[in-house]
Amino acid sequence: MIARAADVLRALKHENTGMSLGQIADRVELPRSTVQRIVNALIDEGLVMMSSPASGYRLGPEIQSLAKAGQIDAAEILHPVLARTSRATGETVDLAVMRNGAMIFVDQAAGSHRLRTVSAVGEVFPMGTTANGKAALALGSDDTARGVLLREFAGDEAKVARVMAQVERIRAGEFALDHDEHTEGISAIGTAFRDPTGLIYAVSIPVPSARFAAGLPTLEAQLAKLLQDIRKVGFS
Repeated sequence: MIARAADVLRALKHENTGMSLGQIADRVELPRSTVQRIVNALIDEGLVMMSSPASGYRLGPEIQSLAKAGQIDAAEILHPVLARTSRATGETVDLAVMRNGAMIFVDQAAGSHRLRTVSAVGEVFPMGTTANGKAALALGSDDTARGVLLREFAGDEAKVARVMAQVERIRAGEFALDHDEHTEGISAIGTAFRDPTGLIYAVSIPVPSARFAAGLPTLEAQLAKLLQDIRKVGFS
């Protein structure tokens, strides 16, 4: 019964205007009478509500409360991992989340080098010229990536094609790189992953370009270890 109720809730997840009982029954492949009983029970719990007599049912207000209670504080969970990587490399390590076609910095472990890069938490960065942005694009579809890049590059197909080629290499197993693309004099390496709710996050290590090439093997090794540590705490 719980599994069937979950199927009904998933069917309604992307239907903000509502679904009829018949539409829900078709989607979850259950008899209409069974769906009616499940929907009535979910209504009693506030998990489903009547959208309107014409449009049927939609998710109820209790879903929002449960979602809020289950929100994951990725910055809090992952900060020890960022800090370990920063200590191992001496470089700044940034955590960003993908939202609305951009990367928003949510946490940072500052490096120990006298010459280091520092960005403020809350800053918004583009995706097509940053290591974390390219890594995040690689986790989505080609259509999503192209749409983001076309907006950023004002329709410049040549630039879009260059970054899409990088995206393909990232999908094949390479780390994302930024060679003086976003900020002159700063290069970066990055990788991306999803939290248990599906949000895309990325970790990047920005480095003054003068020492980036020489330090790249160490950065790659530490970023690979960071990914392993991240997966141990439930991210993928």
